[in-house]
Amino acid sequence: MPQNLLDFDLAGLTAWFAERGEKPFRARQVFRWIHQSGVTDFAQMTDIAKSLREKLQSEAIVQVPAINYAHVSADGTRKWLFDVGPGSDAAADQAWRNGIETVFIPEDDRGTLCVSSQVGCALECTFCSTGRQGFNRNLTVAEIVGQLWVAQHSLKTEPNRTTGEIAERPVSNVVMMGMGEPLANFENVVTALGIMLDDHAYGLSRRRVTVSTSGLVPAMDRLAERCPVALAVSLHAPNDALRDQIVPINRKYPLAELMAACRRYLVHAPRDFITFEYVMLAGVNDQPAHARQLIELTRDVPCKFNLIPFNPFPDSGYEKPRAEALRVFREILQDAGYVVTTRKTRGDDIDAACGQLAGKVADKSGRVMKRIHREAA
Repeated sequence: MPQNLLDFDLAGLTAWFAERGEKPFRARQVFRWIHQSGVTDFAQMTDIAKSLREKLQSEAIVQVPAINYAHVSADGTRKWLFDVGPGSDAAADQAWRNGIETVFIPEDDRGTLCVSSQVGCALECTFCSTGRQGFNRNLTVAEIVGQLWVAQHSLKTEPNRTTGEIAERPVSNVVMMGMGEPLANFENVVTALGIMLDDHAYGLSRRRVTVSTSGLVPAMDRLAERCPVALAVSLHAPNDALRDQIVPINRKYPLAELMAACRRYLVHAPRDFITFEYVMLAGVNDQPAHARQLIELTRDVPCKFNLIPFNPFPDSGYEKPRAEALRVFREILQDAGYVVTTRKTRGDDIDAACGQLAGKVADKSGRVMKRIHREAA
């Protein structure tokens, strides 16, 4: 079976070439053709010897995930649904395809790509549409990097909505905040991050690549050692009792352990703060008392808060916070000296807003049925 070269970082590709008697500079050439030029046909890699091109055509491919559809929001946000292999719907007795979703958010000074790391998610955060779909599998390196490849090279010909200019690199920032828990797919995510950061590929700064985690403490420590990029922690609650309910991984790694891991991470991080993501759920975690508890919880962790008004989806059981509740919550944090941003809702007309990504998941974990049985009990 041909080797998909998108699965390799530069070190891996160099080793693969060496096994075939090829010199390291040939690997660099091919790596640049793939990632910088967006070329998938070896015949078009014109500065490579014909004999090597023929060898590559027989032994390798460059294959990105197939696009099922691409939607554009009224605000310019884009969402792609990628096909990542067969699934099955036992209830309907029909075959269909697993899908992952990727979102590009254009702004005047940046273009941010929200990348998925898994087909579904096993962590079951109660307010997340992806988590309600169950879990199928981890994405490969090629499937993770392929999302960036598609966005970068499909957007290169499109002018900026404000300036009219065409950007050589339309994706300036990557956030691992799409479907899945990135640190639960650790090796593939770290290899993909290395490709994103490599100057022979996308050349992104560590400060402009962010990994989000719900709090897998051992993996946070490993990330700090292997590939320290900007870190965002999906916090969503200021105390263990509440977080146990809405972010179940907290039962394994409670807040005291999570805060200690954040402090350790900052020793290696490219930014001098952790971003705490906080989805605001009406009447659940949006009260002034919750804001004051957050201040106590994070007093020894340099951080900023990103408040995210809940984006509704069918049968979620949660509601958006009132504007006044959000304002009071934000001001309590700001008065205590914290930098606080409120995430704009982008792309909600195409279900591309935070927490709405669901893709299409054949749930191998059985988590959906377990949840249905719990709710029915």
